[in-house]
Amino acid sequence: MVFYFKARPEAGDYTIFMGLDKYENEDLIKYGFPEDIWFHVDKMSSAHVYLRLPKFQTMDDIPEGVLEDCVQLVKANSIQGNKLNNIDVVYTPWQNLRKTASMEVGQVSFHNPKMVRTVRVEKRINEIVNRLNRTKVERKPDLKAEREAVSAAEKAERKQQLREKKRREEMERLEKERQTELRSYKNLMVAEKMTSNKNIASTGKSLQELEEDFM
Repeated sequence: MVFYFKARPEAGDYTIFMGLDKYENEDLIKYGFPEDIWFHVDKMSSAHVYLRLPKFQTMDDIPEGVLEDCVQLVKANSIQGNKLNNIDVVYTPWQNLRKTASMEVGQVSFHNPKMVRTVRVEKRINEIVNRLNRTKVERKPDLKAEREAVSAAEKAERKQQLREKKRREEMERLEKERQTELRSYKNLMVAEKMTSNKNIASTGKSLQELEEDFM
């Protein structure tokens, strides 16, 4: 079971979600999207909360209000963290999560600790938590199938981009050949013109006399 929430609507269309338990978290870790940002209470047990960003956005683009929604939801879903003030919540891109076979279920570390950010949460804000809970929807998604579908679409897009690149390169090559041929033709015409002028000069006749001879 995965729980989905809608962040404050004035900030845009942002979806927040979390697993039912640590076993569900394993699938979320395994089948996440590159656009997912992972949140967790630092040094305490808590839900694994994710924010799915629009494509091409990064952690730097998260609106302040949406960030506040995420950290409040994490705090509210931590047994210990929910009772305390001034706790820290860490967040990082899904791709920075590191999972090894020796780790316990639901446990993760990071590939690059420098990509992990920390937010101090002073206290629980019930107004935010209650608003998020009113948008809560439970689903049983096939996370593997969803990830495979996205991967297939991304692969098809890369192939299309490669075909477009090759087409542009071929057009550029043909245009370059055409320009080279045009320059060669122009040089040939200039050479012929120079030869004709030399022939005229060698006759000792004026252009008018030559035209009269032709007539």
